[in-house]
Amino acid sequence: MATTRTLGRVAKALLAPALAIGATVGLASAPASAAVWNSCAQYGNTSLNGYTLYNNIWGSGAGSQCIWANSGTNWGVWANHPNTGGIKSYPNSDKVINKSITSLGSLSSSYNVSVPSSGAYETAYDIWDTNHQYEIMLWMNKTGPVGPLGTSQGNVTLGGHSWTVYKGTNGSNQVFSFVRTSNSGSGTVNVLPILKWIKDTKGWYGNVTIGDFQFGFEITSSSGGLNFTVNSESVSSS
Repeated sequence: MATTRTLGRVAKALLAPALAIGATVGLASAPASAAVWNSCAQYGNTSLNGYTLYNNIWGSGAGSQCIWANSGTNWGVWANHPNTGGIKSYPNSDKVINKSITSLGSLSSSYNVSVPSSGAYETAYDIWDTNHQYEIMLWMNKTGPVGPLGTSQGNVTLGGHSWTVYKGTNGSNQVFSFVRTSNSGSGTVNVLPILKWIKDTKGWYGNVTIGDFQFGFEITSSSGGLNFTVNSESVSSS
């Protein structure tokens, strides 16, 4: 089932003040060792070792969610969102690239996540140009009734993975979604060939500058409270 996506979650995550999100919940999801940072605020955020973490509860009808972090690349959330349609949140870590596609020599990322077997969500990279005209999503795994925006453009193998590609718009920006043909909880993705394929092979954009490079969990429902953990992550570029 296609989900409606808006630019609002990015703007809110970057600009909105931290707000309480309703019911108070404990950080039962935090690891046994005390996290160096945690927040249950709607737009709670912090910067750790070159990454910015966002709790980012941006969708309507959301429940409670708390984020914790040991570092910018080891973090997680406990989320209790009702079993209703529509994206509720996109907790994520963000690394700013600020390089044009043609000036990039390399851009890759490694990931290792632990995710629940129930609920409705996907683990996804969300990559933006600096003008927020184009959004490139890489879905590494998905569970439940979730689906990308737009229409299928067929299958392609790029960056070390096989994808089904979708192209659409949410009214604010173009969205290009690469949905992995099978779920993956860990691995490495070579992102630059994907960006170049969109530019050079498909001509869907020109030599845009890549800005925010986000990785996290886009959660539609997690009724009863579910844990999502980034065990490790890295983003490298040259």
